[in-house]
Amino acid sequence: MEHLMAVILAAGEGKRMKSKKSKVLHKVCGMTLIDWVYKSVKGAGVDETVVVVGHKAEDVKESMGDKVLYAYQDKQLGTGHAVMQAKEYFEGKEGEVLVLCGDTPLITSETISKTVEIHRKNNNSATIITAELENPAGYGRIVRDENNNVLKIVEDRDATEDEKNIKEINSGMYCFNIKDLERVLGELDNNNSQGEYYLTDTIEILIKKGLKVGAVKVDDSDEILGINDRVQLSMANEILRKRILTNHMKNGVTIIDPGNTYIDADVSIGMDTVIYPGSIIEGQTEIGEDCIIGPSSRIVGSKISKGVEVKNSVVLESSIEEDTSIGPFAYIRPGSVIGKKVKIGDFVEIKKSVIGDRTKISHLTYVGDAEVGTNVNLGCGVVVVNYDGKKKNKTKIGDNCFVGCNVNLISPVEVKNNAYIAAGSTITDEVPENSLAIARARQVVKEEWVTKKGMLRKD
Repeated sequence: MEHLMAVILAAGEGKRMKSKKSKVLHKVCGMTLIDWVYKSVKGAGVDETVVVVGHKAEDVKESMGDKVLYAYQDKQLGTGHAVMQAKEYFEGKEGEVLVLCGDTPLITSETISKTVEIHRKNNNSATIITAELENPAGYGRIVRDENNNVLKIVEDRDATEDEKNIKEINSGMYCFNIKDLERVLGELDNNNSQGEYYLTDTIEILIKKGLKVGAVKVDDSDEILGINDRVQLSMANEILRKRILTNHMKNGVTIIDPGNTYIDADVSIGMDTVIYPGSIIEGQTEIGEDCIIGPSSRIVGSKISKGVEVKNSVVLESSIEEDTSIGPFAYIRPGSVIGKKVKIGDFVEIKKSVIGDRTKISHLTYVGDAEVGTNVNLGCGVVVVNYDGKKKNKTKIGDNCFVGCNVNLISPVEVKNNAYIAAGSTITDEVPENSLAIARARQVVKEEWVTKKGMLRKD
């Protein structure tokens, strides 16, 4: 049976990142570097993926979970040595194995698929993914013969002046025939100044054996960009961000200012939605058709149905149903469910609450750990007092209720259907259906008190 496998190298320390975590776990556009590589591998139809871990191995395993297999490289003795650690997974199998780098998030499924296709078509023993750079200094050069066949890879430090003028460089990513790779891995040695086993040496061994080595040059050299420091991380983030925004625009989303809009890889957006500048959309967020997002809104891990408007607001891990208006300056905290045709206005905070259809919470209100029914009006300054100093308690407000301004609802408490609560009330007991609750002291007026007490204010 033919196999198409991938080995992703992720054992390095990445000292130039100056970070306490593994280099491959740094994120661009909401996904780790290694997850970007894995996503491209899966998109190319790879059957099985092995990740070679070393530095911060447990962290990488925790991040990637059981979707991949693992090989452990105890000491980082070069790329060839890393692949040797994964040999048990492809030993004795037929087909191809891709060797990719865990810090190259820009490689695409299309390039991987093209490489495999050309590799098979030309019956290659190995196929190198290459790129052409205007300034190839520091990279290994691809040396070809007069028939365009690959002769060797020469490292920059070992290149002659003529070889240094070659602009085609080695990306460090390959497709190998499994049986041929098995054979030559056993012939690698570390007789070099670094004392390491180089995967590039396998190419020379294969050619000396008379086996065919090819190369596939990427159309966009950005694809082979490896991330070694925070500057390159930022560069990759910008390239991927543009790819993401371009895809959304091609699918019918209007992005007013792509230079000032940030959308993660796992976000889906329906057509005819408009994204205004300053908006940040993160995680596995779904946004429906005909929405207006922004300006300056942040949405994380949420589901936004069609026709919703989110203006200058924050929505975290919540769902908002059709034709609802959020903001400006609203804060929807995790675990909230907002119904259809709801109005959540300025400086309103909703936390872990269910808000029924057609309810209006227009301004300066806090609703926490509550169930609010349909067609309810919460006036300005209403506070659901959900915390008693030890635990959070629940408030229930029925359908068609009216809660006046500056009302405190002391949880746990229930307001039944069609009830009214007078402004300024502090409610501690159940309000029955069709009732009016008034919970405030009667106004007392003492005439001429200011004069008698000498309390008149003077300039």
